[in-house]
Amino acid sequence: MRDDHPRLPSSPGFWRSPLRGPWFTSVLGVVLLGGITVLFVTGLVSYAAYNPDLSPVNDQTPDKGLLGFYLFAWPTGPVWLYRLTQGVHVTLGIVLIPVLLAKLWSVVPRLFALPPARSLAHALERISLLLLVGGGLFEFTTGVLNVQLDYVFPGSFYPLHFYGAWVFFAAFVAHAVLKAPTALRNLRGRVREEGDLVAPRPDAPTVSRRGALALVGGGSLLLFLTTVGQSLGGPFRRTALLAPHGGADPGGGPNGFQINKTAAYAGITPADTHQDAWRLVVTGRTGTVRLSRADLLRMPLHSSSLPIACVEGWSTADQWWRGVRLGDLAALVGHDGDPPDVFVESFQRHGAFRRAALRANQVADPRSLLALYVNGETLSPDHGYPARIIVPAAPGVLNTKWVARLTFGDL
Repeated sequence: MRDDHPRLPSSPGFWRSPLRGPWFTSVLGVVLLGGITVLFVTGLVSYAAYNPDLSPVNDQTPDKGLLGFYLFAWPTGPVWLYRLTQGVHVTLGIVLIPVLLAKLWSVVPRLFALPPARSLAHALERISLLLLVGGGLFEFTTGVLNVQLDYVFPGSFYPLHFYGAWVFFAAFVAHAVLKAPTALRNLRGRVREEGDLVAPRPDAPTVSRRGALALVGGGSLLLFLTTVGQSLGGPFRRTALLAPHGGADPGGGPNGFQINKTAAYAGITPADTHQDAWRLVVTGRTGTVRLSRADLLRMPLHSSSLPIACVEGWSTADQWWRGVRLGDLAALVGHDGDPPDVFVESFQRHGAFRRAALRANQVADPRSLLALYVNGETLSPDHGYPARIIVPAAPGVLNTKWVARLTFGDL
């Protein structure tokens, strides 16, 4: 009876599915090989956008060392650049979830194989698999929780996801180098369907392997259709059933677009934004000036049509912003013609990214504004009244709201 009905998952006969086999696993593996590579690259790109070679200022992972070797000055064009790269990252990550789960299911007998280590080389391979499986589940889980704005894990999302990505991808590369040649041979049909993944006494099939792959693909397609709308913005957001729609109803009118951080959440009160109390402090080479909103309105005003795109993958349609160019504010304090970096401080009471830095190329772009209006109307409190930063192609959190101080200089 023990041979006919094994009770332990370490017994080969315990796994009875007729679907498992080298071909099925190889198909899923090749899909993940391409998908996870794109995920890793777009994740690094997102990190560069957050921290455009300004590690002492914007850095959320101060101990990264050599892992930050690739940082560069994030470009300001095209204006939809971050919307594209982060939209691909988040949407693809969600779409790959059924593929990842199917791949883990297809190789689960190997996780219980005994003995756990037959040699030193085999032990190292098992350790790499532990990092691969654990790292994959960790990265996908924290990514989905971040997209849903549900931070139930300890610590900050940014260093956890960043370091986890490097550990996972290192194990992934090692695994791909070892297994890719075999997977390609399996797909070409040059090997028989045999080995530890094939059940010695399989149950009767209820679906073909191609049918199972179609089911996985259908699940991924459904996730794509219910997620991708958040990156497209506008009316397509209604199709993004699994994506966050913001923490508050933005209402209608010119200010009626997505809000993640409200004025109430940030601790902003009417007293803070009253015209008699609020002053923008601008500091640079020649000293410091204090500007009221009325002073800013007397300066040359310019307009830019720009979206807001966030790390969670959502973005707005292009909004029409109007305000003072950051380059003009830099010129007020002695940086005329060649503006430097700027350190931006908000007067919000709490929350992440109360302070952020922008590179000189972002300051110099004529579309970069200290915005006072949006879509022809004064900014609402939730959208940053009395003034907010808007920069082309920058992540949403770097478009600081409720700006209190601008410090121009090399950072």
